[in-house]
Amino acid sequence: MAERLPYIVQPMTLADIDRVLEIEQLSFSAPWSARAYRFEITQNEHSTMLVVRPAASRPVVAARWLRLLSPGVREPVLGYAGFWLLSEEAHIATIAVHPEWRGRGLGELLLLSLLEEAMESDARRATLEVRVSNTVAQALYRKYGFQTVSRSKRYYADNNEDAYIMATSPFETPGFTDRLRLRRAELRSRLRQEAEAAGPHPQRIQKESH
Repeated sequence: MAERLPYIVQPMTLADIDRVLEIEQLSFSAPWSARAYRFEITQNEHSTMLVVRPAASRPVVAARWLRLLSPGVREPVLGYAGFWLLSEEAHIATIAVHPEWRGRGLGELLLLSLLEEAMESDARRATLEVRVSNTVAQALYRKYGFQTVSRSKRYYADNNEDAYIMATSPFETPGFTDRLRLRRAELRSRLRQEAEAAGPHPQRIQKESH
């Protein structure tokens, strides 16, 4: 039997919204509202929203985090992500990880999970926007096959920063699935090695949300 990962990725539920909003407000200058997330979860049939949390069997959560749990939720949400399936294209709308948990590979795990969900949903490729200044996120996206296809002027309303439009090659392109399989194996190894470091981590990877 394959060794379990110290984190699990699951569909976002209504019970997760309060925690998601906390991370949202810590991550973005124009955060989504609770109403927006309720819509994505309950009404938008084109939306896939995921959360990442510690696996219940792994002691990777400090005791102070346990006080943040909502009733009925065994482990806290550490990050979340989502895409919209539009005309066979999976548009990644948001990825965010709590500041104290960034740099541990959770954003990468969410990105990989989105791509795998998109492929299972019969999407042909994935797209996203990213701030031109966010070179760390761009490097992660390129690691998973995204390439810059255009630049959108003054895309972000908070500071009028440009955005790069990035997209993968079609998922059926030879080698794309093999790339994901290799990245997943590498990430599984990293997550297992880093799972014991449950305290705040200084490295931060910013993600984009719209």
